[in-house]
Amino acid sequence: MTELLPDPVPARAMGSARLRADGPAKVTGLATYAVEHPADDALHLWLVQSTVARGRVTSIDPGAALAHPGVVAVLDHTNAPRLVADDPETTDPELLVLQDDRVAFRGQIVAAVLAETSEAAREGAALVAVRYDAEPHRVELRDDSPAYAPESVNPDQPTDTDDGDVEAGLAEADVVLDQTYRTAYEHNNPLEPHALVVTWLDDPDGPRVTMVDSTQGVHPVAATLAPMLGLEKDRARVRAPYVGGGFGSKGLPHAPEMAAVLAARTVPGRAVRMAVTRQQMFALTGYRTATVSHFRLGARADGTLLAIDHEVREQTSALKEYAEQTATPTRMLYAAPHRRTRHRLVELDVAVPSWMRAPGEMPGVYAHEVAMDELAVACGLDPVELRLRNEPEVDPETGKPFSGRRLVECLERGAELFGWADRTPEARATVDGEWWVGSGVASATYPTMTQAGSQARVQALGGGRYSVAVGAVDIGTGARTVLAQIAADALGVRVDDVDLQIADTDLPMATVAGGSSGTSSWGSAVVAAAQLFRRDHGDDPDAGVHTTASASQSPGMEEYATHAFGAVFAEARVHRYTGEVRVPRLLGVYSVGRVLNPVTARSQLLGGLTMGLSAALFEESYRDPRHGHVVTQDLATYHVASHADVRGIEAVWLDEEDPHVNPMGSRGIGEIGIVGTPAAVANATFHATGVRVREIPVTADRFVD
Repeated sequence: MTELLPDPVPARAMGSARLRADGPAKVTGLATYAVEHPADDALHLWLVQSTVARGRVTSIDPGAALAHPGVVAVLDHTNAPRLVADDPETTDPELLVLQDDRVAFRGQIVAAVLAETSEAAREGAALVAVRYDAEPHRVELRDDSPAYAPESVNPDQPTDTDDGDVEAGLAEADVVLDQTYRTAYEHNNPLEPHALVVTWLDDPDGPRVTMVDSTQGVHPVAATLAPMLGLEKDRARVRAPYVGGGFGSKGLPHAPEMAAVLAARTVPGRAVRMAVTRQQMFALTGYRTATVSHFRLGARADGTLLAIDHEVREQTSALKEYAEQTATPTRMLYAAPHRRTRHRLVELDVAVPSWMRAPGEMPGVYAHEVAMDELAVACGLDPVELRLRNEPEVDPETGKPFSGRRLVECLERGAELFGWADRTPEARATVDGEWWVGSGVASATYPTMTQAGSQARVQALGGGRYSVAVGAVDIGTGARTVLAQIAADALGVRVDDVDLQIADTDLPMATVAGGSSGTSSWGSAVVAAAQLFRRDHGDDPDAGVHTTASASQSPGMEEYATHAFGAVFAEARVHRYTGEVRVPRLLGVYSVGRVLNPVTARSQLLGGLTMGLSAALFEESYRDPRHGHVVTQDLATYHVASHADVRGIEAVWLDEEDPHVNPMGSRGIGEIGIVGTPAAVANATFHATGVRVREIPVTADRFVD
């Protein structure tokens, strides 16, 4: 394998509005998702979950379950295969399933039932009798809960930062804002739940495992599970041909996947099929922690910021630490000579939180942008103008120049398209029948990242056709389509002449589909392999010749601060008597480098805007403090935005490319759409009603006396 830094690629296929390559298979039902993959003589797995939040299992009686027709086996901590857990570098505490009698949270897997049918497995699980020695638990994120500073925040950023003297800046300020903002617990709810078909095989060369998994990264799954199973990574084959969404929850394997592999290990040669239920997802597959952001902003009378202080309090799990990077966007969004950020964690006896679309950026920018709206009101300024006055010349955190920062243009272009000039400055000034009407704005940002390690292989098929292979996963974002466009331009051929292979650990290594880094990471590797192939074999190669390469990180990623930017505008209507909130207009304007495919890009941005609207108005998981479980554990009680809630919504972008990030000139777009949207909606409800709500979701009761 050769590692190259690929040169920029001329855009021919890139930038064209090409329809999704997987569209026909999906709309006709021919796309085979994880649990649908055929497997002869497959057994079905059902999980038994703890009913206490903390304690020990004192006894498990599987007798009634084993007597049930169709039940083959019951696994628990007394008979499950042992995992390798002696290396802290490779041992994930969340994945130590059925290894001891400890219960760390309500809903933890305490047993698993294998049966000939799904119905028998479910009924058998209900018959397993489990007794516990319950211990006192803590499951509430309270303002007075003991908290600590983690060593770093996701993924490896500083916990705290200090620039200048915040107290001095606040003392010098003419206007000081001091408020607290809260975001709710949220759960990833992709349409396809976590699911897999797994087979353990005892070969003459040693054991191996094969999986068809609903995951955002086949190589990360193999790399995570294999060491704990006592296997080399190449003895675990993972495929993910089609994935019905993930939103971060499928970025790494969770406990159900390990439970299914352990079950398969007890019946070598037989496949085990498991789909996590919607209810089980609320305990076992990650979620966004609630956050409490205390903001202090100090400004001159003209709105110029002098001090920014952002302290975050959020929750982690006693089982495994996860620190959401909520205050990190505050470090670079606006200019101010005095800035400070803090992260503090409250350790609770709860399931492990994890990635959810724009972890950190979504809740952090929500708090910052509502605070900026309040500051604009206090200074008597238009909210757009306040943001323009605090635009930094360089990255406030690092001092580096931006590879491209066109936030001002996003704000100005959005204001023009939205008709912002017609907005009345005063809140609660516009009435349409029984509805108060208002508008709000918020900035958005998301870091542009490229993960190291992805590789790609190019092989000549003859007749001007090429096979391009990379182990990337398309979770519904359009990666299949866009990677083929990148490959076509790098090889100098038509897109239809590229046979793209993805989503299999038998293919070259690819990083996870996360952090809005997939296209940049995988595309750079594809370009590197294509350019090396053409250098070595020319444009008329013999069939069968092939080249594998990976791409070094662009020097621009070190020389420049690399971020995507955007501005979100929202119109809110609040019913004068019931408090019902409707959002008839939502607009996002973005600076994201070269847009490689307008069709898939618009879909991603609209999806992010919709998810942000959903967070603003609906999404909230409620944990019962008495028992430690999430009460709202289905889509009837955990509300997400539906078609009726998403009315006039549009996403546009500036025409540009970023030559400092990757050879395609693109930045990530998967997550920025959700950033800023909840704040824009919340700010619009204030403008409509004059009532300031400082936590999301913004619900009707906030506006009713």
